[in-house]
Amino acid sequence: MSFRSNLIKARSHITFLIALGFGLALVVTLENTIDKRATDSTEPTEPSAVQNQSPIAAFETVEPLPLAITGEATEDDLEYARIAWRYFENNTHETTGLVNSADKYPSTTMWETGSYFIAVISAELLGLIVAEEAEARISLAVKTLSALRLFDDILPNKAYNVQTAELVDYGNRPVERGLGWSALDIARMVGALGQVANRYPELAPDIAALLEKWDLAQMVEDGRLIGGNIADNNLRRDQEGRVGYEQYAAKAMMLFGYDMVNAYRAEDHLMVKDVLGQPIPVDTRLHRNVTPAFTVSEPYIFDGLEFGFDARSHRFATAIYKAQEARYRETGILTAVSESHLDEAPYFAYASVWGGGAPWAVMTFKGERLDSKRTITTKVSFAMDALFGTDYTRELIAAIAPLADMERGWPEGIYEEDGSTNVSITTNTNATILAALAFRVHGPLIHAAP
Repeated sequence: MSFRSNLIKARSHITFLIALGFGLALVVTLENTIDKRATDSTEPTEPSAVQNQSPIAAFETVEPLPLAITGEATEDDLEYARIAWRYFENNTHETTGLVNSADKYPSTTMWETGSYFIAVISAELLGLIVAEEAEARISLAVKTLSALRLFDDILPNKAYNVQTAELVDYGNRPVERGLGWSALDIARMVGALGQVANRYPELAPDIAALLEKWDLAQMVEDGRLIGGNIADNNLRRDQEGRVGYEQYAAKAMMLFGYDMVNAYRAEDHLMVKDVLGQPIPVDTRLHRNVTPAFTVSEPYIFDGLEFGFDARSHRFATAIYKAQEARYRETGILTAVSESHLDEAPYFAYASVWGGGAPWAVMTFKGERLDSKRTITTKVSFAMDALFGTDYTRELIAAIAPLADMERGWPEGIYEEDGSTNVSITTNTNATILAALAFRVHGPLIHAAP
């Protein structure tokens, strides 16, 4: 076959990769432009002038912590990574290629499937699996995703059965129409697919074909993310995302050329709360239109590990980290908070740096306080150690390391109240550990092209 014929056959593959490259450039260019525009005009000379500044100006005094990329993995790192990978060996369904959201629980979301793809890439980067296995795992899952029945033939449903790929509710019970779609979850999935295409170009045509089947334009409106929810059997479209998650998801969508300028502009809905001397970014909007919004570590650590911090998110992440270290220095209580699964009802909680109107609040999905379930989270401990590598993060790892289950993976963490283990074992935690350990060697995942 001639070179010209080969080129014609590969044109969709080439076009997709070129578009992805432009998306990567857009992420970098847009973040620098917006951050510069938000801070150039600030002149903190008079109190009245300070009050009129963008809240972004409060972070100009935050000195971003240097990143702790070492270029190599220690023996402990590799052992920790092998334990995390064991979770995925145990929980991948051989027919669909999808992974249980929690150990032996055969349900998943687009967020958790995206986490699985990040875990596969990270495992290959760390030498736990070869590239052929990584591609085979992702290829099977992408094939299943391509055949999924979508919610209203628009976008992936909020949850699927891992074994059958059927639409289910959050109790893993089949539902004919579905629950709607989560724009944040799908954006996380889209970002992971971009990472896959960057790492394994041979899979780019399959990813392009998959995304063609999803009407992603339905979840983008005026540069913001729009979720689909069922209300009285009708589809209701709601803006999704709060400061932190919204900007992380915006970066993911920008990889594929979507206009996410308003979602990326954190300052439009930003207030600053002082927590132990650190400016903490908090969204002015209500969480699910009910409870004052919260700030957790998760979107910032994902941003740093996967895309690489921008100037703004690096400062935000630094302040969020420093507040947690300051709490430890002040109280002696190890602190590494974020959203996490629980091993008993209500099975999920958001442990915040600021949330529900107060520092260190822990809230349920419905916005009820549940401070007794504050967890020193395994994923945040590993991620902050990989990103910043401080004496404090090493103390966190020393406390978390004994929790490892050699046969099942890493549990969620340690309950602060009584020191017992939160024994829930999940996709998101074990994927984050792998991403963190890969970051220590290679830096942000998006830069680790073959």
